[in-house]
Amino acid sequence: MKFLDQARVFVRSGNGGGGAVGFRREKYVEMGGPDGGDGGRGGHIYVEAVDGLNTLIDYRYQQHHRAETGVHGMGSNRTGAAGKDKTLKVPAGTQIFEEDNETMIADLKKVGDRVMLARGGNGGWGNTRFKSSTNRAPRHANPGEAGEERWVWLRLKLIADAGLAGLPNAGKSTLLAQVSAAKPKIADYPFTTLHPQLGVVSVGDNSFVLADIPGLIEGAHQGVGVGDRFLGHVERCAVLLHLVDITEQDPVDAYRTVRGELDAYDNGLIAKPEIVGLNKIDAVDAVELAEKLADFEDRTGIKPVTLSAATGKGVREVMFALLELIEARRAADNKTDDEDEGTWAPV
Repeated sequence: MKFLDQARVFVRSGNGGGGAVGFRREKYVEMGGPDGGDGGRGGHIYVEAVDGLNTLIDYRYQQHHRAETGVHGMGSNRTGAAGKDKTLKVPAGTQIFEEDNETMIADLKKVGDRVMLARGGNGGWGNTRFKSSTNRAPRHANPGEAGEERWVWLRLKLIADAGLAGLPNAGKSTLLAQVSAAKPKIADYPFTTLHPQLGVVSVGDNSFVLADIPGLIEGAHQGVGVGDRFLGHVERCAVLLHLVDITEQDPVDAYRTVRGELDAYDNGLIAKPEIVGLNKIDAVDAVELAEKLADFEDRTGIKPVTLSAATGKGVREVMFALLELIEARRAADNKTDDEDEGTWAPV
């Protein structure tokens, strides 16, 4: 299945059914009076986050979504049936924006989150509703109310516990394949990863979701390379694992390039907890490794971890370090949720 993280869709709720004009016609009953029923309401349009989806590809090929129109009222005071609602199913983490693609309508963060996007029109009143002491035989009814229609944008931000950042060919896909059952494309040329990849990493008795994001280059926040379009997928991550290729001529410069792009993108990415890993240590000798490690620490003030995604050396220790930060974030989130539950708020 292809990955698609953004889609523009048109939604239209159903019109309400029209009210009926009718009079009771029964043998031996004189002047039976009005008995026109009301129309049924039109169907609503909902968007719901469901389990088992991780792409918006379905909305690439089906852009228009309409709910059913309510059934018209009938004689004998029969009310028309309501139109069937329409539910658009999306992955957890989907955000809904107005047509300007800037004004957020809703953020469906977890499975089960649901929002009404367009309300169905009310059904019209039948002529029974207009009967009064001075108008015993009304001959008019209301038409159904028109439904709502709008264009909206669906934008997916994958839910992952940890995200991989780094320049192209830093070894992110190799690491994801090493620690999970994911099978990302791996090759010896830049930009082999064109779409975010997710993998479930098992660490001891625990596990977490790791996201591999397409590589960044200088100017990505201005659209250079694959741009910063996919950085939204790591906004919800608890921690970033920043991989730096130790075979680079200047690993510090590579590190600062990516940090600069994260800072330019903003949205809190630069402030996230970060583990810096110097990757591909199998490709350098011990002397060069020690020199570059000391130079990196001296110029950045950061003590990086060392690993080889290809051979697995140091990978287990890095995964345990990630899990420790993730569990700390989970504990903080649970504490915040408990505090929120104890606070009264009007519905």
